[in-house]
Amino acid sequence: MSFFSHLEPYAGDPILGLNDAFQKDPRTDKVNLSIGIYFDDAGRIPVLDCVRQAEAQMLAESAPKSYLPIEGAAAMRSAVQQLLFGADHEVMKSGRVATLQTVGSSGGLRVGADFLRRWLPGSAIWVSDPTWDNHRAMFEGAGLTVNTYPYYDAGDAKADPPRSAGGLAFDAMLATLRTLPPKSLVLLHACCHNPTGVDLAPAQWQALVPVLRERELLAYLDLAYQGYGDGIAEDAFAVRLLAAEGLSFFVANSFSKSMSVYGERAGALSVVCVDAAEARLALGQLQATVRRNYSSPSIHAAGIVARVLGDPALRAGWEADVAAMRERILAMRRSLHAVLSARCPGRDFGYVLSQRGMFSYTGLSAAQVDRLREDFGVYLVRSGRMCLAGLSTRNVERTAVAMAAVLA
Repeated sequence: MSFFSHLEPYAGDPILGLNDAFQKDPRTDKVNLSIGIYFDDAGRIPVLDCVRQAEAQMLAESAPKSYLPIEGAAAMRSAVQQLLFGADHEVMKSGRVATLQTVGSSGGLRVGADFLRRWLPGSAIWVSDPTWDNHRAMFEGAGLTVNTYPYYDAGDAKADPPRSAGGLAFDAMLATLRTLPPKSLVLLHACCHNPTGVDLAPAQWQALVPVLRERELLAYLDLAYQGYGDGIAEDAFAVRLLAAEGLSFFVANSFSKSMSVYGERAGALSVVCVDAAEARLALGQLQATVRRNYSSPSIHAAGIVARVLGDPALRAGWEADVAAMRERILAMRRSLHAVLSARCPGRDFGYVLSQRGMFSYTGLSAAQVDRLREDFGVYLVRSGRMCLAGLSTRNVERTAVAMAAVLA
């Protein structure tokens, strides 16, 4: 007797599937700008020296590998809080933040979604249009209704005055959020928006705060790229602002990109509450959520993060590495912009320079993206999202020339 013949076939993840297709492509000059992974100028995933040293210390100690507590390693959780909020922030002094070590920030997002579905059962979540594809899948999988709010401004050449593509539809975003029912959930990218690279400016975050407060909205911040925008502390601006304003909110953060430890699944979930008593309740129910799922997180990931963030020498090396990665991406943005502008005079490619982080929303259509892949071996997500961390001094000009060809 068959129990599973009725199953629907899985179409596969569009980004991971595209990466698989890239690996099978026999062309030697192919360029992978699809998956959100940082590559160095030689096209390799770097192993940071601070991570190598942290792992050497762990190996030398040869400590037993027992289960971690449900909430994760205390040293990592404390280090995460200091990284997010700053060493002397009020939320830590007052004890009103609860932090879990999670299986990547993806695990944190899902644990938070399960928690919210149970304890705020009437609440729906609003995500930016567009957002990372997996956001919708995660929150819908937890049983939450997912809606969208305006975010990316595709531009309008016929408007008065004309608007260039690649901006933020901030007025429309605020107008929508002002209509949401109390206790609605709002997913926000703290920096380096995926997929567009378009971020709120500090003044816009400050304008958002009263809307969240007056409408009684619960923000859920996704911070996967800390350090790739303006700097490690600068990219925590939204987190620290909301905390300083006394708001309750969630923040899921990741070390995959910033420490180049993708497969270690090193992430965290923090919940800022009104007081310490509420934070203890939240932590308890988050522990219960984890216990029903994966029981406890990785001891190796915890050791890497805690040592790198807690050792002054390793921390300094890490900050230098992150700065170097950020500067390399910025250099690729400038090179891409220069070649595109020269090849396509009269077109405005300013968005390449104004967008931040690993990603750029190119405005290319799905058909143009298909042609890039088929004719030139340049792989982008069909939405037109480009991962600039896949560019190098060896392929940036070729990529720009290919883009110009499909834009012609």
